[in-house]
Amino acid sequence: MNIDKCLVSDFDKYAGLYAYHSCLKDQGNEFFKSGNYLKAAALYTQAIKLDPSNHTLYRNGAKSRHFEYWKDIGYMYIHNRAAAFLHLVKLNKALADAETAITLNPVWEKGYFRKGCVLEAMERYDDALAAFQIALQHNPQSSEVSKKIKRLTQLAKDKKRVQEVETMRSNIDMAKHLDELKSELSEIYGADESWKEIFSFVVETMEAAVKSWHETSKVDGRVYFVLDKEKTETDKYAPVVNIDKAFESPHTHSSCFEFLRQYAVDSYSHAACLVAPKSIISYPQVWKGQGSRKWKHGQDDGFFVQFESPFSRKLWFVPSSTEKGQILCSDPVVLDISVHEVLPRLFKVHGDHQ
Repeated sequence: MNIDKCLVSDFDKYAGLYAYHSCLKDQGNEFFKSGNYLKAAALYTQAIKLDPSNHTLYRNGAKSRHFEYWKDIGYMYIHNRAAAFLHLVKLNKALADAETAITLNPVWEKGYFRKGCVLEAMERYDDALAAFQIALQHNPQSSEVSKKIKRLTQLAKDKKRVQEVETMRSNIDMAKHLDELKSELSEIYGADESWKEIFSFVVETMEAAVKSWHETSKVDGRVYFVLDKEKTETDKYAPVVNIDKAFESPHTHSSCFEFLRQYAVDSYSHAACLVAPKSIISYPQVWKGQGSRKWKHGQDDGFFVQFESPFSRKLWFVPSSTEKGQILCSDPVVLDISVHEVLPRLFKVHGDHQ
């Protein structure tokens, strides 16, 4: 039968068209079940062309009579084609069909269910959840819809958390965690504004370490120095010293400490900041011990930051974990440096600031 040329005015002669309609649907369903979604979509499209709004097909009473038939079943063909388009990842077409099916039958929960599935594939989880909730209103007993709502609720939470983690990874602000150091330096140095340079030095060192950890899962064992702008012989003394071998044994640890302490003197350094990943420290394992030395920060990986100056010493541990597939540094934890120091004091103690 050539449907495109079938212009019928007599309703009785229209029985063949209904049979053809049913045949298209059945064939489309078979192709859909076998995974041939392209052929299924084509057959559903042929059926949809029988829509009474197609004025090349119907005239007079045939159109009005067929409209009642189409109104009862037309939305199903469009819904089925939406399902085929979804499998073909033609998501915009699938969404348009799902919305048309809802327009044709606003109380049929499957239309909203199909719309929700398409929106889920688009990763529009909030919109998908809204569609599934309407579907559930029309069929409160549907376990399939309830499962989707539960899944989408969790996906929405996960997506929000991924965004939060990414925001935390990109918006690194160590200064807000160092108020105690800021107040202490300000009090020690008084009217001398040089404390601001030292504070900025600590903040920048910590932020660079966190950024490196987020990007590469590691930081290099190093000591960073604040050199004297006038006295330091910059051709002899660099602002950074690698210490990756310092923690292999008590001997390497002691040798490194002696070297760094003399380096601080000879380079006229005002302050220093040590950064050392926990993973490279064989000695001293400051996270092991009992009593006052007992470690209270779990088994997390991470790195130590130790600030040294003639007037102040501070120690932090920055824990690291993996969340939502991303490496994330937690807020720095203040440690008791008299108990957990990674290196002994590098600068001689000054009784008064000169």
